[in-house]
Amino acid sequence: MADWGPVVVAVILFVLLTPGLLFQIPARGRVVEFGNMQTSGASILVHTIIFFGLITIFTIAIRLHIYTGTRQLALVWFIGIRVQIGIEY
Repeated sequence: MADWGPVVVAVILFVLLTPGLLFQIPARGRVVEFGNMQTSGASILVHTIIFFGLITIFTIAIRLHIYTGTRQLALVWFIGIRVQIGIEY
């Protein structure tokens, strides 16, 4: 079974933390701007640090795993708690 947890978390965080898409820290004129679709070197650095912190929390501290295998999708979260999701493919 393949572990897709880190991949899914990384893709979602990458999209959500793209500087200027939802928010930008630091912004050009303020501390935070929302939806300005601009970026700067400082905001890229800040968003990279936030991304690293959140992906570390989700993959190492919380131990989020998504396993795909035979014909079911299993979500394993925290200390081996296994939740079967009824998605058949």
